[in-house]
Amino acid sequence: MNTSRQYAASLLAGLIAAGSAWGQVKVEDAWARATVQGQKATGAFMKITAPQATRLVSVVSPVAGVAEIHEMKMDNGVMQMRALPGLDLPANKSVELKPGSYHLMLMDLKAPLMKDSSVTMTLNFKDAKGVETKQQISVPVNTAMPAGKMPDHAHHKH
Repeated sequence: MNTSRQYAASLLAGLIAAGSAWGQVKVEDAWARATVQGQKATGAFMKITAPQATRLVSVVSPVAGVAEIHEMKMDNGVMQMRALPGLDLPANKSVELKPGSYHLMLMDLKAPLMKDSSVTMTLNFKDAKGVETKQQISVPVNTAMPAGKMPDHAHHKH
């Protein structure tokens, strides 16, 4: 192969690699709330930034029988929580999943989530063209939020 073809091939390979890096959704400040023995549900929180309009469509984790995208909000003075079919992620805008707002629910926990451990989650995304991608993340377990900032999810019924 001559030098110009080698250059073109390596340039193309670099552009393809860069394109896949540009397409990566950025997940920051992720954490899951620690649980106690017998507690069957908890929340996970993070900031998600997508380089292009994308939708978080589902989440799975080996530590939970059920994992869902949830929203908490005040409705006529009553705090309500509901599962969402997905969460829109506008291009280049950080969407914060936090206590009392959007968050991920891990339910039917197979064991308590111990402080200073970590859990694996797979986030499933779908872009505007319908292309689905998966991103596996490792989320530290801690008690970062002060007590009382988030209602006890152990009594939440589905």
